[in-house]
Amino acid sequence: MKLLIENVNTLTMNDENMFRENISVGVEENRIVFVGEKPKDFVADKTIDGKGKLLMPGLVNAHTHMPMTLFRNYADDLPFHEWLFERVMPIEEQLDSESVYWGTLLALIESIKSGVTCFNDMYFFLEDMIKACSKVGIRSVLGRGLSGDKDSDTSKEDEVREIYKKYNNAENGRITFFVAPHAPYTCDDEYLKRSKKLADELNVGLHIHLSESKREVDESIEQFGMTPIKRVAELGLLDGHVVAAHCVHVTEEDLDIMKEKNVHVLHNPGSNMKLANGFAPVKEMLDRGINVALGTDGAASNNNLNMFEEINYAGLLHKATHQDPLAVSTIEALKMATINGAKALNLKDVGMIKEGYKADMILLDIEKPHFYPRNRLISSLVYSAQASDVETVICDGRILMENHKISFADEMEVLIETEKQLKRLVSQM
Repeated sequence: MKLLIENVNTLTMNDENMFRENISVGVEENRIVFVGEKPKDFVADKTIDGKGKLLMPGLVNAHTHMPMTLFRNYADDLPFHEWLFERVMPIEEQLDSESVYWGTLLALIESIKSGVTCFNDMYFFLEDMIKACSKVGIRSVLGRGLSGDKDSDTSKEDEVREIYKKYNNAENGRITFFVAPHAPYTCDDEYLKRSKKLADELNVGLHIHLSESKREVDESIEQFGMTPIKRVAELGLLDGHVVAAHCVHVTEEDLDIMKEKNVHVLHNPGSNMKLANGFAPVKEMLDRGINVALGTDGAASNNNLNMFEEINYAGLLHKATHQDPLAVSTIEALKMATINGAKALNLKDVGMIKEGYKADMILLDIEKPHFYPRNRLISSLVYSAQASDVETVICDGRILMENHKISFADEMEVLIETEKQLKRLVSQM
């Protein structure tokens, strides 16, 4: 299909032409074929009038746990370790294929409606997540959460191999994988090295939680004599493409290691604030040239999947913590949710409105009071925009939502079914 979006203000995220007014963008199959003036020989199968709209790259949720929508508002106002080990992990033990499918589908509806076209996830029952992703048509990078010790059998690793063989680059390349050891505090040294070996075997990146809480770091220093980041570096885990979620409590040495090893940091400001884990030193990371992407984390710890809210947090909170209005600029906050996310997830032609790139794009309705007066539209995307402003979502050249209407699922059916699934899981506790 050939798609034309005309008369539209466009945030390209391309440094050469960051913001362009009243242009046309053409898509053929799943690629952007022009940005600017429409070629005379381009005949569209469908045309969208972009007047009163803003076109920008689809948002990349670089760290989340989609099925955890089932646990939204289930365990709140608790210390992190109590939240995780006493409330969340016990109910996760009750999960099955059916509940994970419906929880993922709920998350994907929420994500699409807020402008997300790609996400990076670490969870279980990946085949059921893939089933939901295929139904929706979203781009996803998936990892089977791994935890264990030197005595653990190889069943989880065998599962990863089988899923990778069966689904890698499925759905026109929209589904790819990372190996995902959960964290240094749920994996011993031998198991972490096994995870790294598996990532090397499959030639994929590695996704891990690092230095999320102060207690995690303190216990690592007490037990191993070093921080979690230094520990995994000495084990060789950082010798490859690594995305590290959180990285809140880090030392100067940790930052130097992350820069040297080219670690991609997945910043989750909403979740970190809610769980009272603190604020990642994002300004210091950016100053060192570390790539920082943005994520929501799971809906059990956020409690939504609203990436525009995360962009707003990223643009504001570091100004406050540093008492510096220049700590994170509007452009940096937007990059974290688009091109930086794509770079972290090893997606080389995603994250910009640029000729030859994948057609992952969203249209926002900017004929709203909070977009007026029109002083600086780029600023409005960080400080004013709402998820509900997203009107149309295109992923891989396919329209997933138009005029706020999704066509891939019966939304009410999903809401009813997820409510039933949660009640069933709780009854089994």
